[in-house]
Amino acid sequence: MKTATWLLAVSSLAIVGAGGYLAGVKGIGAREIEMLIGATVAEAETPKSTGTGAIIYYRHPEGLAEYSAKPKKTPDGREFVSVRESEDISFTASGIKTAETSNQPKTSVTGSAATERKVLYYRNPMGLPDTSKVSKKDSMGMDYIPVFEGDQADASTVKVSLGKLQRTGVRTATAEMASISRKIRVPGTVALDERLISVISMRTDAFIDDVANVTTGDRIGKGESLFSFYSKEIATAGAEFAAGKGDLRSGDAGSALRLKNLGVPDEVIRSIAEKRQVPTSIEYVSPRNGVVLERMATTGMMAKPGDPLFRIADTSHVWVIADVPEFDLASVQKGFPVAVTVRSLPARTFAGTVDLIYPEIQQETRTTKVRIELPNPDGLLMANMYANVQIEAGVQKPVVAVPNSAVIDTGDRQVVFIDKGDGKFEPKDVSLGMRGKEQTEITKGIAAGDQVVVAANFLLDAESNLNSALSGMVTDEVKP
Repeated sequence: MKTATWLLAVSSLAIVGAGGYLAGVKGIGAREIEMLIGATVAEAETPKSTGTGAIIYYRHPEGLAEYSAKPKKTPDGREFVSVRESEDISFTASGIKTAETSNQPKTSVTGSAATERKVLYYRNPMGLPDTSKVSKKDSMGMDYIPVFEGDQADASTVKVSLGKLQRTGVRTATAEMASISRKIRVPGTVALDERLISVISMRTDAFIDDVANVTTGDRIGKGESLFSFYSKEIATAGAEFAAGKGDLRSGDAGSALRLKNLGVPDEVIRSIAEKRQVPTSIEYVSPRNGVVLERMATTGMMAKPGDPLFRIADTSHVWVIADVPEFDLASVQKGFPVAVTVRSLPARTFAGTVDLIYPEIQQETRTTKVRIELPNPDGLLMANMYANVQIEAGVQKPVVAVPNSAVIDTGDRQVVFIDKGDGKFEPKDVSLGMRGKEQTEITKGIAAGDQVVVAANFLLDAESNLNSALSGMVTDEVKP
């Protein structure tokens, strides 16, 4: 108080001096000087308006970030300054209201554009599990955040200011109907088509008279000679057929049918019917074009029924057996196009399709074998070649799809944040389908046209989890 009086006196003297100077120079009279001094003194002595309402907390007298819920003194003995309700910042539905605005006359409820919402409690701005019934500041001077009535309807919903949205880089995209596609690259091995492999054997006891000049690995054409043989049972049946007991030309094919059942080629049967003579040695020819895989026949051997004499494989079509990981198995379906390359022919790409997905998972590798059919007219692909397989997997029909970055996969659940507008974001549990290179299929949870968050959604997820945790902790602790 003494300091204020002293300052007032000094100010008055300064004004008086200035008034004398003005009176001498400008001709201002004593009346004007008295009016100037009176206005200055009145302004200096105007008492500062005091706050109204209950004391909500106490602040440091020098404005430092120190607060107390009870009366307190500084280390040098000064009292903390009390802060009343009208002097603190309060939050309303229409914005922030300070002490100055709180002294303005209140409008009626019916005439107000926005009604005030009831504050349930205040929570720590740093996310700590600390709440308060009254507004206060934390140890760093940050205001506690008010939680209004109605904000707890969905505690997981996140509300972010426009400025914070720009700083955190939150971006959204529209969920749309699209076809999901991606490439699955897996290793594979070339294999022979099992349906195009022939085993040459006799159906009766036979002696091999001569073997053609073909060995394992040779290519052989359909109708080319493999070996010649003699069979007593075939000779007897042929003699009966040649004697006229069976006439192929008259339609009575009883004897001819017996020769067929013994494995005699059709050409030999027609020759017997025409010449009426059974050849001493019958020639056996190749039933298909292909490569000789095995040659077990030797000249002079006695062949028992069922003994394999040759194995011949047609290589005009081959298989590629690919090993697809278990987690990619749902993306592969029969009929999908496939591109295959081999190391020995890096400039060639062979096109085929998925023919079969084997119903078994390899326990050691957790992969499933997928069979791919490839045409091989030039015979460039050989058995046991190593192949690089690229399967064009995906969903052909349009489905609800979002960018891959929009999905937060925690292992236990998959979440997508929906932009509700006005800075509000709501987490949605979704069910995933096909995952493509850039988009993921959503089978349940959202619809086409929803705005989903594709960037900084992990920050929103952390805020959502925090809100849910705080809501659970304060439900029974804080009462408005």
